[in-house]
Formats: sequence, C-alpha cells, structure tokens
Amino acid sequence: MKRNLIEFIKYAIVGGIAALFDMGANYLFLYYVFNSDKNDLPMVTVSIAIGFIIGLIVNYVLSIIFVFTSDNQKKKSKSVKAFLLYAVIGVIGFFMAEGLTLLGTNYISSEGIYYIILSAIVKIIVLIWNYLGRKIFVYKENPIKSEEVVKDEQ
Repeated sequence: MKRNLIEFIKYAIVGGIAALFDMGANYLFLYYVFNSDKNDLPMVTVSIAIGFIIGLIVNYVLSIIFVFTSDNQKKKSKSVKAFLLYAVIGVIGFFMAEGLTLLGTNYISSEGIYYIILSAIVKIIVLIWNYLGRKIFVYKENPIKSEEVVKDEQ
C-alpha cells in the first residue's frame, strides 16, 4: 500500500511536469510558431493537439524513469503496444476532462470560484483515471510472480 501511495505521488509530480510541457508547447506553437492568437480556432485546436502529444511523451518518458521503475514495469514499457495503451488511456482522460467540465458547467456554474473548484475536481478524477488505467493496463503485475516476491521477502 505504501509503495503504491509513493508511486501515485511520483506520478502526480510527473503529471504536473508533463502538464507544464503541454501548456508551454500549446502557447509556443499558437503564438510563435503559427504566429496566431486565441481567436484563430483552427490554430488553437492544432496547438492544443501538439501540446497534448508533447505532454503525453514527457509523461511517458518521466514515468518510466521515476514512477514505474520495477524491472517488470520497465520491461513492459519498452514496446509500441505499451506506448499505444499509454496514449489511449491519456486520450480517454482528455475526453473525460472535456466531458466532465462541460457537464459540470451546465449543472454547477462556469463563473469564478465554482469553475476553479470544478476544474480541480475534474483534474483529480482524471489524474486517478490516468494512474490506475496505466497501472492496470500497461504495467500490470503478474499476480503469481508478485506472490513469489512476497514469499521471497519473508
């Protein structure tokens, strides 16, 4: 349990770093590479996609280095299938954030503090989804091997 909590905290920190890369790339591409602004919807959409992809790659690499560090997890992470699963879970999280935010603004409010609280709750839900989805579907442990490790440690 303690190991999973520490792993989750590391994952949250890595997620924060990846989010900074996401937002930075989004801003950089929109305002400097495309020389556009927030009113140019097609360029905003492309910038968001580029930021998301860069953030996803940063999250994936940092997660391999700092979060999912067991030999079994590192071995599983070195395949195209693992990266694609990682990406699909991220895309699902992205759409969850969009949907929950839209749903929340319809039922709560999109004004001031209510929107900030809603955004924080949505981000926590998506963070948990991303961590659990990746832990279960990408880095799942073999239960038989896990039991053998526990027996060996005793």
